[in-house]
Order: sequence, then structure tokens, then C-alpha cells
Amino acid sequence: MKPDVPAYYSNLAPFRSLFGRGNPILTYHKLGPRPARVRLKGLYLDALLFARQLTELRNAGYTSGSLLNCAGPALQKKLVITFDDGYVNVLRYGLKPLEETNFVAIQFLVTDLLGKYNQWDVPLGEAPEPMMDVAQVKDWLAAGHDIGSHTLTHPYLTRLNPQQASEEINASRKKLEDLFGRAVEHFCYPYGDWNEAVRDLVIAAGYKTACTTNAGVNTSDVSSFALKRFTARYPSRNLKAIWSRFRAGVSV
Repeated sequence: MKPDVPAYYSNLAPFRSLFGRGNPILTYHKLGPRPARVRLKGLYLDALLFARQLTELRNAGYTSGSLLNCAGPALQKKLVITFDDGYVNVLRYGLKPLEETNFVAIQFLVTDLLGKYNQWDVPLGEAPEPMMDVAQVKDWLAAGHDIGSHTLTHPYLTRLNPQQASEEINASRKKLEDLFGRAVEHFCYPYGDWNEAVRDLVIAAGYKTACTTNAGVNTSDVSSFALKRFTARYPSRNLKAIWSRFRAGVSV
């Protein structure tokens, strides 16, 4: 990645050339007002900025691509929008701008926490945020969007034994398919934490793609089970420190 390209996405200008050489994926977490007592402020994006980002991409000729096609030759002006975790605020603040710009998105859900909250990072001091429940996920799907698995409980998969990791990966997919009556083909590694053993478990579970937190665009040299993504966020003066914490796997 060129040194003059930021490690996060805020607007198209610095990325225009890079996006033309591969298949970009953007990742978001939380939309709307940011509450007090937030550890990682950059995981919240103002709803108006989200709408501006989508409008800019649409006006530049971008349309929604598929995760299935990212690990391959560069497709002209195709882009994938992903959301990690499954927060209610994405449903509340994201559906309208997605509809207005004709983009579709995929939400990676923490299956055992549907209708609950972000239990994995609240004990570490993060602000609690409600997660979409089954009815809200159905609203998301009815709007034309997709879902994928982000495991059962959002663990560090490389810290689990193989049986535990396999359960997180396999059971989350089965539960989602049983709940929503549709194939779940896409996986996202919590915290971006993975290795070859974890990747192989994802492949064995029957997924077709898996997303990481590694920054970059995707080409034929990238595995479908190690897809790169740029985190979308607001501009910040303290980018280096925030990105370092993100890559370290805090609250992702």
C-alpha cells in the first residue's frame, strides 16, 4: 500500500487510484450519535458523514459488488460495504442512506448476542450498545441486505482450542441459517484474529469468504478467506494511535 494512502477511509480522493487497481471493501461498526464513555471513538460514524460517503461513491460511479468476486481481477467501480457486530444503530441510521444511494451491505452478526449488547468489550470499559434482535435482522434482510457470521460470542479464535473455535465458527452459521432461512456464506474474524488453522476451520465449515481487518484492496493474489478491508471513519488528528489499537484487535 502506498505510504500516502491513509489506513482508514474518510473520503474517496486519497483512494481513487488504489481502488482502481483492486476490489475495495469498506467496513463500519456503529452509526449515529456517540455516547459518553467510549474507548474507541473511531468505531462510531456520524450518520450524516456516512450518507456523504455513500453519495460521493455513488456520484463517482461506484455500485455494490459481491464478496464472492473480491479475490480476483479488479472490477470496474465495484465496492462492498460491510458492518461488523450487528448494532441496532446501523439499522436505525443506515437503511435510509443505503436505499437512497442504491448500495447494499452485509452485516456480520454475533449470533448468540442477538437482541443483547456488546458483552465482549463492555467489561473492558466500552460503552454498551444494543444489538439487533431477530425481528430487526429480518427488517435488514427485507431491505435487500445480507448477513454473515461473526461467531457465536466474538472471541479471539486463535486463543481457543480447535474444538471451541470450530463450535464458534460452525454453530454460528447453523443458527443463523435456521433463524433466517437463508444460506450464510460469509464469515468475519472477530478482532481480525486468525491464522491458518482458524482459516481452515472456516473453509471446512462451508463458508465461501472470510474478512480480515488488514487494510488494502483485493486482487487475484488475495485469498477469499483473507479479504482485506478499509475501516471507514471520520478524519482524526491521532490516526496512527487509533489505527494501531484497531489492528491490535481492540473492540473490533
